[in-house]
Amino acid sequence: MALPAGTGVVAYNAAISRCARAGLYARALALFREMRGRGLRADEYTLPPLLNSAALLRGPPGAVAALHALLLHAGLAPHLHVANALVDAYARLPRAGDAAARAVFDEMPRRDVVTWTSLLTGLARAGAHGAAVRAYHGMVAAGVQPDEFAVAAVLSSCAGSTMLDVGQSVHAAAVHLGLNPFRSVGNSLVSMYAKTGALRDAMHARCTITWTALIVGYAQNGRGRRSLEVYADMVRSGCRPDYVTFIGLLFACSHAGLVDDGRDHFRSMVADYGIAPGPDHYACLVDLLGRAGRLDEAMDMLNRSSTELDATVWKSLLGACRVHGNAELAERAAEMVWRLDPADAVPYVMLSNLYSRARRWGDVARIRALMKARGVTKEPGCSWVGVNGVTHLFHVEDRGHPRAAEIYRKVEEMTERIRAEGYVPDTDWALQDEAPEGRQRGLAYHSERLAVAFGLLAVPAAAPIRVFKNLRVCGDCHTAIKMVAKVYGREIVLRDANCFHHMEDGECSCGDYW
Repeated sequence: MALPAGTGVVAYNAAISRCARAGLYARALALFREMRGRGLRADEYTLPPLLNSAALLRGPPGAVAALHALLLHAGLAPHLHVANALVDAYARLPRAGDAAARAVFDEMPRRDVVTWTSLLTGLARAGAHGAAVRAYHGMVAAGVQPDEFAVAAVLSSCAGSTMLDVGQSVHAAAVHLGLNPFRSVGNSLVSMYAKTGALRDAMHARCTITWTALIVGYAQNGRGRRSLEVYADMVRSGCRPDYVTFIGLLFACSHAGLVDDGRDHFRSMVADYGIAPGPDHYACLVDLLGRAGRLDEAMDMLNRSSTELDATVWKSLLGACRVHGNAELAERAAEMVWRLDPADAVPYVMLSNLYSRARRWGDVARIRALMKARGVTKEPGCSWVGVNGVTHLFHVEDRGHPRAAEIYRKVEEMTERIRAEGYVPDTDWALQDEAPEGRQRGLAYHSERLAVAFGLLAVPAAAPIRVFKNLRVCGDCHTAIKMVAKVYGREIVLRDANCFHHMEDGECSCGDYW
């Protein structure tokens, strides 16, 4: 069925994207032909779902090449996400696709983790295992940190080519990067060890990965004490914890406020299992001590550490300083982050927030000017919610959604109802130096609240509203959404950059300790 006459590019893009996500690849391509027949030109948002559809449809072998020619003619090749989609599409083709993917990859002036992973998974899928392993090493040499998809792919190539030594080194890297708990990585590890004849290692990998995944899973969902119970069961079963297990344990202790338990497990890791603590362990322990207000103890521990500390550790300390308003130590931590990772926007944002809460507007302006002068850009906050297989994305004060008017009315209704229950906006979380009314309005239209409002409108009453946010939820939104869950009698699950927040009856699984 054709779209109505007068339909624009944006609507066609949305329809093509929906069809591609739903597996209706032929329909997506038909919509594109219809769109072009009406004289509309494709843009950078049209091509990625079309390339994916053309590759997965297993139709005419020239379909991807035709789309490639079109995007070159339209000047869309410089868009990284378009080029990434092209690499992935070629890599999915059954015959000679890996060579075409490599050719596109080699011509790209800029590559990210998605680019490398698309090439790597395509090579592994095509059985070019040696090339996949070389791509993995190239990725690491380029300073691009592999994600769980890249690790799973290279492990499958290690299994396919029986390269046990390489597989063991990838396993070590996966542990260091905290990727062990991912099911795809765990399954690939077990397969790699089994197919290279190391059956004992395969069973051990399955044991440790399964227990560690449980420990981390409970911790991320606000059930830190349950994580410790699972760890006790793990030890009793005779399964030996590894590097990642202790990251999960310390994370659990941090998010449950279990200072003594955290210290004990940190000591046990070294004394009982001979595992040298890495930056990830120190970051968790700093977070644990910082949340408890023990900033001096955290700083003393870092001063005594012989481990080479990375930016994550200092960002943990900076976050604790922000909570407790310790500007002097926060500035020291920020300087350490800038020294290790000059392009990281986090210290600027955290310092700006700390100064804002202290009403030090001159310092807020200074930090923003410094950020601008150094060419550092902050990742824009966004939240999304899925309804009937369609993802709805929101930014702060976003009015681009087709149902924006309804959503804003729902936000106003939400605000009125939670105010009646005693909600008072915490304008310390607003960064703007403006009148209180303006600061309150800014908080009310944060992306996570717009997503929750849409969820109230679109998600059936019996189902939980599941919202995802790319950054941490702010303290005021956390309080407000808990109260929204209560007054509307809904379960709201908010996944921010740090953990899951299961909100119901005015309570959150994190215990307000995140």
